[in-house]
Amino acid sequence: MANPLLFRSLLRDAPLANASNQQGAAAFAFTPRHTLAQMVMTGCMNETFYVSGQAQLNDVLATAKDLDDLFLAQLAIYGRERGMMKDMPALLTAILAARGSALLPVVFARVINNGRMLRNFVQMLRSGVTGRRSLGTRPKKLVQRWLQNASEERLLQASVGNMPSLADIVKMVHPRPQAAWQEAFFAWLIGKPCDKAQLPEKTRALLAFREGNMGAALPDVPFLLLTNAPLSREQWAQLAQRMSWQTLRMNLNTLARHDVFENATLAASVAQRLADRAQVRQSWVYPYQLLSAWSNLQCSVPQVIREALAQAMEYALENIPPFRGNVVVCPDVSGSM
Repeated sequence: MANPLLFRSLLRDAPLANASNQQGAAAFAFTPRHTLAQMVMTGCMNETFYVSGQAQLNDVLATAKDLDDLFLAQLAIYGRERGMMKDMPALLTAILAARGSALLPVVFARVINNGRMLRNFVQMLRSGVTGRRSLGTRPKKLVQRWLQNASEERLLQASVGNMPSLADIVKMVHPRPQAAWQEAFFAWLIGKPCDKAQLPEKTRALLAFREGNMGAALPDVPFLLLTNAPLSREQWAQLAQRMSWQTLRMNLNTLARHDVFENATLAASVAQRLADRAQVRQSWVYPYQLLSAWSNLQCSVPQVIREALAQAMEYALENIPPFRGNVVVCPDVSGSM
């Protein structure tokens, strides 16, 4: 009898492996479109178990090079809106900008929808990896329009972060103010003299707080703009109630270090927000991000918060994009997972 391992009838209709993966194991080659779509929906351009961030970037650039603008535009929008990705859609938008694509304005409007995405786009385009180092006329106008149309709240949120900072971007594109408050805000942002009376309300409150004015209330601005000054436990408690859902999820240990959760009522309120199904769905959070937050909680974080994160993980599974057809889930316990 012939070796049954070599002549199994079950393998008769199975496709044959036609490629090798990163580790040299037998694999199945994807079409360029399939390859890029998978990278955009799963890639992080950071160090992974098998592949470096640079290798991921090289693969994306090489694969996108021969694909048409329409597909890249559709994939950038899908990756941002359905895949909830950040860096990969920003990179595809930068590639379209470098190509001078007529589809750029549509893609920019739907992909570059917050300050972080704006900084990502500018950083990637000016880095030279897409083939150019300057913004160019059309991208510059799109960035100007984003700044001109942004509200005070959106601009303050965008001012958190660097490389480049929002001030760097304002210096690059020189947006023309559409109102007196914008003229004052942009001047203040880049360190130029401005008429403080023309600054919008929240920015004036932030300046008063930073200057230590007696009786200045805690301004309703992104909390990272406030942490360069010492805050009382009561002020940290205020921040815990104001933070966005994502900011709250990422700063539970910080709040615990400032004794916020010693107030059982406040701890219960925070837990209720974390386990709110609607807020979890709206936050675009992935289950693994919640698992990471849960795994890294300090012992001073109360059990009610831990249970809320566990419940949020269940709700976050609803954010995973649906798949058509039969899906096989293969649990992986390897080091890469």
